[in-house]
Amino acid sequence: MTRSKIVAGIAAGLLIGGVVAAFAVAWRPAIPAIEPPAPQSFDANLVKRGRDLAAIGNCNDCHTVRGGKAFAGGLAVPTPFGAIYSSNITPDPETGIGRWSEAAFRRAMRSGVDRAGRHLYPTFPYDHFTNVTDEDDRALYAFLMTRQPVHAPARANELAFPLDQRFVVAGWKLLFLRRETYRPDGAQSAEWNRGAYLVEGLAHCGACHTPRNALGAERVSAPFSGGDVDNWHAYAINARSPSPVPWDTEAIFRYLRQGWDKDHGVARGPMAEVVSNLSSVQESDVHAIAVYMTSVFGPPSQDRLRKADEVRAKINSPPSQPAPSNAAGASIYTAACATCHESARPLPYGGVNLALSTTLSAPDPRNAANIIISGIQPVEGERSPIMPGFGSSMTDAQVAALLNYLRGRFSNQPGWSDVEKTVRDARRMQTVFLKAQPGPHNAPGDPIQRD
Repeated sequence: MTRSKIVAGIAAGLLIGGVVAAFAVAWRPAIPAIEPPAPQSFDANLVKRGRDLAAIGNCNDCHTVRGGKAFAGGLAVPTPFGAIYSSNITPDPETGIGRWSEAAFRRAMRSGVDRAGRHLYPTFPYDHFTNVTDEDDRALYAFLMTRQPVHAPARANELAFPLDQRFVVAGWKLLFLRRETYRPDGAQSAEWNRGAYLVEGLAHCGACHTPRNALGAERVSAPFSGGDVDNWHAYAINARSPSPVPWDTEAIFRYLRQGWDKDHGVARGPMAEVVSNLSSVQESDVHAIAVYMTSVFGPPSQDRLRKADEVRAKINSPPSQPAPSNAAGASIYTAACATCHESARPLPYGGVNLALSTTLSAPDPRNAANIIISGIQPVEGERSPIMPGFGSSMTDAQVAALLNYLRGRFSNQPGWSDVEKTVRDARRMQTVFLKAQPGPHNAPGDPIQRD
């Protein structure tokens, strides 16, 4: 046999072996369909527990289109690679999960594979759900299988080749999916461990608050160091937090439970949806999350505490303001903002003192631009923060002038760059986002979600 034939034979063998190995990695068997179980076959207490877990996981906001049926899917999740649409997780037997067994549901949660054996895109955060226990998966399954079935066929994702081929996801999993990474810490309290389990698992906080690499995976070397979602910046929620005043356990708890803290302001954008759900679950779970996140932030340094004291002193005894270099921004602030933000009035018409605003100390002006353009909607039936949007009454140049003035007066950080471009992008993106964003609420609006 000639040398060339030997080399060709080896190459062919390697190629065949590679194809077989790739097929073995990508292929997953289908799990047999079942007859949809009767809702009354599930224990009522298990369903109620599943409702709380679904709220902690923020399931309704990703799987419900604005104005649509709860959990019926079809919501576009924008990614750098294209739009991926959420799936129907109602118990509809044809277009939902009605014929899924509990084993099929658990495989989707743990491995990101649907009942038919197809790999699911990691916009469904199974890289966190691998940490969810069998018992909690069972409760979630019971809750979802007792929802109102909705016939809603899946929308086609908008991904370019080869990303529209699901075998690619199998390769992504080989690189980045780590199973059961959560381990209880015996040196910590039961409450801390409960919070860690929820944050690292079902609540999947790192999915928004951790930066991602070029392939869309969380950077494990920089957990909770800030990320991007729906043209909002999810702030760093560790020692790199831009908040002028350090967070403590009770401040985090108030913010997560009520969407407001006097030293940090109001939850807005996608975070408002998270708070909306957390406001309806057991306080003990929310407090456990706050306890764990306090440890993630870590104790503030002496320099951080000193700067926080300076901010508070400035609020209590504001120095006289020199003539502003940005006269346009100053006049807009006086006319549109000062009445609420300098009045010390109670909610709903009193705004946070802007010297305390994390938004104005953030690394870029996206969140501030979004808030000025779209405002803050009130929570129905509560004395919650409210702010009108100025998108229709201010030009892009005026919003940019205001942002530059606010940054210069109320933060100790250097000025932002490309502010006018950020304002243009915010106006365009918020028009799209608000069409899909549910209104704020403190309990699920659909009574069937409160079982």
